[in-house]
Amino acid sequence: IPPSDFIAIAEERGLIVPLSEWVLRRACMDAKRWQELRLAVNVSPIQFRHKDFVANVIRIIEEADFDPAQLELELTEGVLIEDADAAEAAMMDIRAHGVGLALDDFGTGYSSLIYLRRFAFDKIKIDRSFLDKLGKHHKSASIIRAVLALGRSLEIPVLAEGIETKAHLDFLKEAGCDEAQGYFLGRPM
Repeated sequence: IPPSDFIAIAEERGLIVPLSEWVLRRACMDAKRWQELRLAVNVSPIQFRHKDFVANVIRIIEEADFDPAQLELELTEGVLIEDADAAEAAMMDIRAHGVGLALDDFGTGYSSLIYLRRFAFDKIKIDRSFLDKLGKHHKSASIIRAVLALGRSLEIPVLAEGIETKAHLDFLKEAGCDEAQGYFLGRPM
């Protein structure tokens, strides 16, 4: 069952917080075997807005005896929209514990540039939709290069999602992309 199907149902039924906590706990336990790799875990907007979000993340990291510097939480712009002040406070708190934060699905939301200025993200993730159109829509390559230049100028690493072909990877290498993920490189676990 793809996440696009079950996440919406879990949110609708009020199960996303316990499900997300289980996923984070399991991921931290599994990732302890990966010495030099960072663990990236998506965070649901509902989970992020939960009053005990930061405390729950820290508790899970401690229970799993996981190095917080190896953890990166992926947030979409949707987590920032409702209450930017509360989001900023939670982000500062989680970063103070050594956990990294990535802005996921960059370029698909409302006002990404404002978020980059206001919030302390450790990484920008270019949404897969830009690579999907590479070679089919002449502006996709320009947008990707512009986001990479933006990341370099802000000193924020950029990761491109959706690498499904060698041509995608070759383009990103030539353009100077910092990191890449997608089925061409490895399946989700």
